[in-house]
Amino acid sequence: MSTGLSSTGMFRAVSLPSDADVVIRAHGVNFAYGVGETRTQVLFDNNLEISKGEVVIMTGPSGSGKSTLLTLIGALRRMQEGELNVLGFNLTTADAGSQVELRKRIGFIFQQHNLFSSLTAIENVRMATALKPGTVKEMNARSIEILTRLGLGDRIRHRPAELSGGQKQRVAIARALVNQPSMVLADEPTASLDPESSQIVLDLLRGLADGPTRTTVLLVTHDQRVIDKADRIVNMIGGRIVTNSLTKVAVRICRALAATESLSGLTEATLSRIANSMTVELREPGETIVTQGEEGDRFYTIGSGVADAYIDGDFDEEKCYGEAFGMITSYFKRPVPATVVARTEMELYVLTKDDFLSALADDQSFETRIRSLLAAANAAAVDG
Repeated sequence: MSTGLSSTGMFRAVSLPSDADVVIRAHGVNFAYGVGETRTQVLFDNNLEISKGEVVIMTGPSGSGKSTLLTLIGALRRMQEGELNVLGFNLTTADAGSQVELRKRIGFIFQQHNLFSSLTAIENVRMATALKPGTVKEMNARSIEILTRLGLGDRIRHRPAELSGGQKQRVAIARALVNQPSMVLADEPTASLDPESSQIVLDLLRGLADGPTRTTVLLVTHDQRVIDKADRIVNMIGGRIVTNSLTKVAVRICRALAATESLSGLTEATLSRIANSMTVELREPGETIVTQGEEGDRFYTIGSGVADAYIDGDFDEEKCYGEAFGMITSYFKRPVPATVVARTEMELYVLTKDDFLSALADDQSFETRIRSLLAAANAAAVDG
């Protein structure tokens, strides 16, 4: 990842995909179900770019439009408004034949396994190999290999009724991946899997993205285990993409924010929106980060390293991962309460005054939490 590190040791956490490698490009995408009085719009003016070889998580609350957008990208629904180009196919104008050709290049993984009950695991996977023909021996070998990699080598002759829910899901995943597709679209692919099976699937998807095919993977999921394998996160709320292009650095920011006591309980979407506004700041041992009594214009959350806090020159406490410090004096009407000095090398996640105020304006849950903290601080001051 290109960090864009500046001379001040600060860089933006967000990195957009390289335009030359974009394989999904959506602009102004709207979609509605029903007609007339029953018409309900579920997607609103969505813009999205995803590059070849990226693993991208799409998340958000139920009913936010994630699955609908996924099915549009996969040419499983007809476009209504906006522009959508996937793997070189213009889905705004594509006819039925072009849609079929696109679908042949995509591996689909859905929560419903859609396995043929009368066929064995290997026969269900073999059905997909017809899209990439070879000899019977070659197609069988490919099917056995992918099933074995997914831990089903001893279940290839079993029918769906003889498999557990997680095993059936892995057969469906094997069917989607057996042809090494150009793109994988998955809706909650690990929802029914145990941790070990989930890790196998995620490693396989990451391997396809990093391998010679540079498969693009787009997953709708609430599974936090997926985060380690993702390049970016796209958050949707109310039919709109509200944050996009979070890199692995920003994922670390989300985790540090989630570990911050004062922010505990905020939703994943809220934390992601805050993270999307933050920068990364690197500090050396012995550096003073904030000084007691001064006006402050930023909050810090510790991503790595240890710092020491001093009040009136005396050591007060140690600060480490997930702890926050600093002050937005113009909002809280208080100066910086303690001097904080880096004890080790540190990676700090920083929210500046302007980005803090913007986050408050954009997210009511964040504003409510901050107002509660402000009220508690004022009450403590009165009691003191």
